[in-house]
Amino acid sequence: MSRVTNIENFARAGYLGRAVVYGLAGYLTLTTAGSTGTTGVLEEIETMSAGAILLALVGLGLLGYGIFRLYGAAMDLQGNGTDAKGLAIRIGHAASGLAHIFLCYLAFKAVLGWPSGSTGDGESAGQAAGTLASMPMGDVLLGVIGIGFIAAAINQAVKAYTAKFMGLLDADAPALAKYVGQAGYAARAVIFAVLGWQITSAALSGDTGNVGGVGQVLDSLRSTNWLYIAVAIGLLLFGLFSLVMARYRRIRNEDVLERLKS
Repeated sequence: MSRVTNIENFARAGYLGRAVVYGLAGYLTLTTAGSTGTTGVLEEIETMSAGAILLALVGLGLLGYGIFRLYGAAMDLQGNGTDAKGLAIRIGHAASGLAHIFLCYLAFKAVLGWPSGSTGDGESAGQAAGTLASMPMGDVLLGVIGIGFIAAAINQAVKAYTAKFMGLLDADAPALAKYVGQAGYAARAVIFAVLGWQITSAALSGDTGNVGGVGQVLDSLRSTNWLYIAVAIGLLLFGLFSLVMARYRRIRNEDVLERLKS
């Protein structure tokens, strides 16, 4: 099996795992009293019938997506280049890969019954922010991370507006995928923007108490009911869009094949 075929399999399995996480996050946020972040989704899966098996499969999918993102960043699968903009995009893809591998770790940690030091993504995010802020130059690093999330939010918003992601799909992908993807990326833009604002504010004030994960971000939107519902629906649709990506994402291209042959 060629390296291209291997990475294609990793990618498609990864998009399936991502679909489960985002789809359940949106669904649970709409149908339960509390807001559910990414780690909360993993905890919810664990309680289901045959949850350990499903959690292991989701974990493998997240691992596949993480490997795909890291490999894609290293090999420049999307041809972003080596200028400042291209390197920034590739670093973002690598960071996404590491984040999904961490989610895989959390999934298998639950499957294997390892003790957890945190009760959710909000607590773990707050602890991480507090630890970082206490380090030398920690407030500066925290500010850089916050700005990074704000930049990511802008990037997600641009994707939602331009729908350039359709260029990654095969020509026979359903036309409705454009609108589903736009809603999903818009929801992610809102979440990343709020996360970025929380982290940047913590860096400026020294108070990391308001830094949380995705679930806490969603809770902060409850006071604006229409936005809360819109973001929850957007997360659900991003899960659906991930299914479309699993089926129709165009991973092979001539440039990549030539680079791998060289």
